[in-house]
Amino acid sequence: MELKRNLTMLTDFYELTMAGGYFEEGYTEKTCVFDMFFRKVPDGGGFAICAGLEQLIESLENLRFTPEDIAYLRQCGLFSEAFLDYLANFKFACSVWAIPEGTPIFPGEPIVTVEGPAIQAQLIETVLLVNINHQSLIATKANRIVRAASGRPVAEFGARRAQSYDAAVLGARAAYIGGVTSTSCVMAARDFGIPVSGTMAHSWVQMFPSEYEAFRKYAELYPENCVLLVDTYNVTKSGVPNAIRVFDEVLRPAGIRPGGIRIDSGDIAYLSKRARRLLDEAGYPDAKIIVSNSLDEYIVRDLILQDAKVDSFGIGENLITSKSDPVFGGVYKLAAIKNEDGSYVPKIKISESVEKMTVPHRKAVWRIYDDETGKAMADYITLYDEPVETKNGITLFDPVETWKERTFTGCTARNILVPIYEEGRLVYQSPSLEEIHEFCHSQIDALWDEVKRFEYPHRYYVDLSKKLWEERQQLLRALSVRK
Repeated sequence: MELKRNLTMLTDFYELTMAGGYFEEGYTEKTCVFDMFFRKVPDGGGFAICAGLEQLIESLENLRFTPEDIAYLRQCGLFSEAFLDYLANFKFACSVWAIPEGTPIFPGEPIVTVEGPAIQAQLIETVLLVNINHQSLIATKANRIVRAASGRPVAEFGARRAQSYDAAVLGARAAYIGGVTSTSCVMAARDFGIPVSGTMAHSWVQMFPSEYEAFRKYAELYPENCVLLVDTYNVTKSGVPNAIRVFDEVLRPAGIRPGGIRIDSGDIAYLSKRARRLLDEAGYPDAKIIVSNSLDEYIVRDLILQDAKVDSFGIGENLITSKSDPVFGGVYKLAAIKNEDGSYVPKIKISESVEKMTVPHRKAVWRIYDDETGKAMADYITLYDEPVETKNGITLFDPVETWKERTFTGCTARNILVPIYEEGRLVYQSPSLEEIHEFCHSQIDALWDEVKRFEYPHRYYVDLSKKLWEERQQLLRALSVRK
């Protein structure tokens, strides 16, 4: 989808006050490195899914301050004319590396790394976070629901419950990356090529003198897409019998098999079993039973465990808002400052909470795959230019519980942070959404089932190289002495 809007002013005000300060201090040429990472997987899961990179790229491609933007900032009364002139004329000149969309990601590892002029790298923080945080959250939630469905199709039905129209459209995109098969959001379907789905609401049934007449007219209008909503009045006493009558009178004479029925309320496990029996007895064993009504991954899993006769699921509010854990929590932190000679001065943020302590320096993220099974074994964060050799095995250790070590043999390491921009020049071709959808599926297949558990998943290790760990320890010791 081509982005028509300029989102440069989608920034927190402190980005501008800091940028103005950098300018007044003569930092226009100072180069720094920022990392985006997150600290906790939503819903206590074992992994998240990276999404939103394409929209980040579109935002950066349109990064410019308009005369109206400059006029607004001028009337704020805080910024010098020299700084405002800089903003009016600057061009994006940062280098960016990112983990491709659809890739499973883990806490603490860089998802996006930005290197460039301090002012520019600072200014893009908000738009970077809002793009990656939102879509990664929804893709992660969607995939949980898709995995709970155990191969049954899941349709995204949440547009009307999303927090805005942007959240509805981009949420549908993210949900498709996460594995849903279709969306009810027509704009998302049109703009991104997602299969569209949907039939009728209860108001259609109520609009006609009787349920039977509502069903009959719908079948006459849309015989090839005839899925009837059977719970407006009574699922088993009127809804399913009337649907069967219409299938017999309208579709069967035309040689058309019905799409099926949808149940949107009540005890879905019980009603689906009753409906399945009625449909089978009427000669429609191929008619699908689709269910909706405030479902999430746990209800979906329970329905399957109860042997509910459900062929596919429509999921709305709990998916599009990630209602159970609605904040992804990605952050953007300074990792290094680059000297004129090309060397880096590492920077670290220290906290009383170990999980909030940052990893300094410009880095690379390597995913280690077992050559025999193809499974991902661990992620390995190194200095950006540090060679990684697995031919003779590679030993990783836990960066917190350092006595824990494991040596991997017969494995391959792949750098999963890929170049997106080189000094402001876009060098990355975004895949199609369908390609991202398939890529995500393949990458999740490469995770062990234990990592994919909903409750108490196996911890996937994200370890630091010895050089990087020592770099961080050195900084910690130095800062401790200063205290």
